[in-house]
Amino acid sequence: MNKKTYKALWKAEESHAFQGWDFSYLDGRWELSDPPWDYRALVLSLLGPHERLLDMGTGGGEFLLSLHHPYALTSVSEGYPPNVALCRRVLEPLGITVGEVSGDDCLPFAGDSFDLVINRHEAFSPAEVCRVLRRGGYFLTQQVGGQNNRDLSERLIEHFQPAFPHHTLQNNVHALEGQGFEILRAQEAFLPERFYDVGALAFYCRIIKWEFPGFSVDGCYERLLALQQQLEAGRPIEGTAHRFLILAHKK
Repeated sequence: MNKKTYKALWKAEESHAFQGWDFSYLDGRWELSDPPWDYRALVLSLLGPHERLLDMGTGGGEFLLSLHHPYALTSVSEGYPPNVALCRRVLEPLGITVGEVSGDDCLPFAGDSFDLVINRHEAFSPAEVCRVLRRGGYFLTQQVGGQNNRDLSERLIEHFQPAFPHHTLQNNVHALEGQGFEILRAQEAFLPERFYDVGALAFYCRIIKWEFPGFSVDGCYERLLALQQQLEAGRPIEGTAHRFLILAHKK
């Protein structure tokens, strides 16, 4: 395959449509090791059938719907306009309350509304989570840490600097403790990640813009070609994912 053909393929991947927060398009082309905890099992262990649940940053509600929690007791927040529209189309008719947000520090729900607030890869304000959570309730979050994909970003983006270098487990624990939360669990992991074709990486970089600032196939073409040569030599494109988990209790 010649360089022109590669470029056309990668540009097509770069512009491929993306909906919700669903990366199934990359199945078989991208591999990310699981963290040493089971987020879904933890959610279910905390979620009683009569408790009120908020899923922050629900995306398109894909994970939320897998919980099969009573819809009348379920609310979601989402800030990305295409996903808000998707939630209104898919979740609202089920009876799930959809709250549109424009910032981390203003959730559109009354205080003391929820028994459990869950958050998977969404920014949050500890003070605002504390406000909407009932006394005795729990906050469970799995976060993408500030060092996520740094090794890959440095290979593709000249003079790369992480967008959120202070987004660490320790800093988030301290922020939650500052709001009076009791930390029941705090765990961190650095996980191997692999891409098996350059097109998959181009699609991913276009979605995760804050980790690959200014990325484009045109602008990073020579670096992408070097990665293609690496693949042809039998070596996958490898990176490192950064994850951490916190379970906090509102006393």
